[in-house]
Amino acid sequence: MMNNMNEFGMPIATPQPPDYAPELIRDPLNQNEELISSLNGLIETCRDGQEGFKQAAEGIKSADIKKEFYQYSQQRADFVGDLQDIVRTLGGDPENAGSLSASLHRGWMNLKAAITGDDEAAIYNECERSEDVAKAEYQTVLEQELPAYIQQTVQSQYSAILATHDRVKALRDNTAARESSSTARSGF
Repeated sequence: MMNNMNEFGMPIATPQPPDYAPELIRDPLNQNEELISSLNGLIETCRDGQEGFKQAAEGIKSADIKKEFYQYSQQRADFVGDLQDIVRTLGGDPENAGSLSASLHRGWMNLKAAITGDDEAAIYNECERSEDVAKAEYQTVLEQELPAYIQQTVQSQYSAILATHDRVKALRDNTAARESSSTARSGF
């Protein structure tokens, strides 16, 4: 039987989670595995977005939109860093690579085709499609019971992803409207 006293007869303090995460579960049974797995999924999704927006920026002609897409890429890199820090606080090993899930991989392959085909509307289309995947991944994680500080981080990132999705969708719609207007004027 373990004695809760040190060699001087003083009680031994029970380790507590850090102050910044009082509801964090630390135990030898790794009850955090499901949460760590979910967060690692978000890390993969954000890495995919980071690379995808970087590639998309290279295919955009407008300097302002190119800059905006590079900012989205950097934002996703920041999200990755935040999520990796959380995974470490949970005692896990953070994901260090993007995903190769079929739908995301297919989407980014379509993006590469759009870039090489010099088709900005197709680039916006593929970026929006990939943002739809990111939204779904975040929604799935947010449906879980999360410690407050993780909930806050994931919710904040999700809000930014929604804003990015809406911006990319607006760019896509504006490009489609310009192309439609141009086609109508040319008689085709």
